[in-house]
Amino acid sequence: MSALLQHVAIIMDGNGRWAERRGLPRLEGHRRGLEIVRVIVEETGRLGIPFLTLYSFSTENWRRPLQEVQGLLALFEEAILRYGEELKKNNVRVRFLGRREGLPEHLRTVMHELEEQTAINQGLTLNLALNYGGRDEILRAVQRFQKTQGDWSTLSEETFRVFLDTENQPDPDLLIRTGGEQRISNFLLWQIAYTELWFTDTLWPDFTVSHFHQALEDFARRKRKFGGLC
Repeated sequence: MSALLQHVAIIMDGNGRWAERRGLPRLEGHRRGLEIVRVIVEETGRLGIPFLTLYSFSTENWRRPLQEVQGLLALFEEAILRYGEELKKNNVRVRFLGRREGLPEHLRTVMHELEEQTAINQGLTLNLALNYGGRDEILRAVQRFQKTQGDWSTLSEETFRVFLDTENQPDPDLLIRTGGEQRISNFLLWQIAYTELWFTDTLWPDFTVSHFHQALEDFARRKRKFGGLC
């Protein structure tokens, strides 16, 4: 694995469509998708990639039917309780990106506990974007800067970065989107300015380690110029 690859971000799209094509409730697609998350997290850690960010629930996902939203939130809490101990044992540090307000109190509690329990881990940092929107993140960062700094003459890209949900983490090198759509969907808008993009028609519940390696190998063949000539 290239040492240049420090951070992979994934838009995990297609869970609902996967279930519908099989005559299943959409929530079953999300449940199947959770198993793929476990596999990809394990593989990312095995490859020694330091950071993985997964788009789990966007600020726009509240527009979905109430039953699906409630099921998703319950599934997130179930997953934290089920896999939290495994993540701790595997030296994974978990961080949640996004707006905590609006999430159920009991979900916020288990999120906070998992962050606290894994804070000392020094392996893979797993960012889970939950109730997250890129524009909302930027606005919240501006508000935090204004509250704690106030002097706009000191504002620069570097000073602003520490107020983002990702704080001082490196920007994603590679963004993977499954499900056939080719858009960003309000994800990490500040951080992906020079991120390489990789799209696949494969629905997230069908995404495999082989697909993951295909994306990583494609990234390794690209020449990143960052606005320069070489």
